[in-house]
Order: sequence, then C-alpha cells, then structure tokens
Amino acid sequence: MNIRKIITFTEDIHTEGGRPVDPPARTAVVVAVIENPWAGQGYVADLLPGIDEVAPKLGELLAPRVVEALGAPVEAYGKAAIVGLDGEVEHGSGLIHTLKFGDHFRQAAQATTLLPAVEKRAAAGTVFDIPLKHVTDATIRSHHQSIEVRVPDGPRADEIVIGLAAAAQGRPQARLAPLSTEQ
Repeated sequence: MNIRKIITFTEDIHTEGGRPVDPPARTAVVVAVIENPWAGQGYVADLLPGIDEVAPKLGELLAPRVVEALGAPVEAYGKAAIVGLDGEVEHGSGLIHTLKFGDHFRQAAQATTLLPAVEKRAAAGTVFDIPLKHVTDATIRSHHQSIEVRVPDGPRADEIVIGLAAAAQGRPQARLAPLSTEQ
C-alpha cells in the first residue's frame, strides 16, 4: 500500500440555530490518500488479492486515528472512498465494503451497525459528504448526519481517498421525534 498523505479534520460546533451547544458537538474525519492498487491494469476481474492486501492495513491505520482525533466515545460513524478518474468506483467499494476494513472501526467504536458510506469517482478537490449513523442503532434519527470533506489535491487520477468519520453525539439541537412515534 502506497500512502501519499493522511489528513485529519475536526469540527467543533459551539452554536446552532442561535443557541449554544454545550458541550460543543465534535466530529472528526481521517482520510488517507493512497495509490489505487489497480491503477494502470485496465479491467481487473478479481479484486480480492488487492482487497486482502490493502483493506485490513487501511482499517488498522485509520480507525484508531479517527477515534483519537474525536477525543470522546464514538456515537455516530461513517466511511468514504473517492476514486480518481482513472479508476473504477468498484476499486473504492472493494476496499471499504469488507469486514477486513470496517471491523477495525467497528471494534474501536464499540459499534454493531453497518457503516454508512459514500463512494464515487471524482477529480481532485471534489467535495464529498460522509454520512453518519448511530453506532448501535441505525434508526436513531438524531445521529443521521453528514460531514463535508474535501482534499484539495486528491484523489489524483491514479489514487483513492479512503476516509472514516466519527461524531461524539447526534446533530446539534436535534429535535425530531423517534421513529417509534410513527409506527
């Protein structure tokens, strides 16, 4: 696995809707900009060897970093794979939609739900939103949120941006009724 760089973003919301958020609502994202392991190979029928080689290492690398950046227990989480223009969306999907990647984050966050994801092919500098959901109950509406991310110089055509996002809480000032009120 060839990593060009790792970037950590944190966001602390102190005010929402004109009201203080106390404690501030923190979200963290860690992304790795890596060389696409299938770059220059044309169509690759069997992605599994590359997935087995890269996905576990990425999960092991990124999961503790995003938890550390958050600095609090993870209540909501998500993942991303943004593939450069010379790759396929399947390249990013293969790396993040495997337990070999996701279980590192699931264990670090003490989570049981599936990680929501964004994946797409895009040019360097593209803005993308990572969706987040509650770590143990995907129906908890207050934790359905997203965080906007942009890597100004990535992914290059032969790269993939792989990211994990975590939130220490639901949306600031969330006030939607629980799903159970509609059943």
